[in-house]
Amino acid sequence: MEQKQVIANIINWMEEKKAIDIKHIDVTGKTDFTDNLIICSGTANLHNKAIAENIVQNAKENKIDVLATEGKNSSTWILIDFGDIIVHIFSQDKREYYKIEDLYNVSSRIKKESKE
Repeated sequence: MEQKQVIANIINWMEEKKAIDIKHIDVTGKTDFTDNLIICSGTANLHNKAIAENIVQNAKENKIDVLATEGKNSSTWILIDFGDIIVHIFSQDKREYYKIEDLYNVSSRIKKESKE
């Protein structure tokens, strides 16, 4: 599956679970660990966990390799590693504290990938 489609799918899976403030950031050439970040927030730890589980379950059903997941126990910051795509699911206070979006040029931010 093409990377652009995988990004669109992940965003859709976040939306299915009512994730808040979804952002895709293209960091190609800006980091050496990934090309894309997808960031969202949940309203509570249980909500964050539900978002993460929905993404992982759908990825497996669509034969998209999940390399690693971290943080599902505390659920305040869950990371799902797809290699060229890294997903961050934050509680709202952790997202404000770490401000990952602010680490990259504002012009590279995209609210949502088009569903083509």
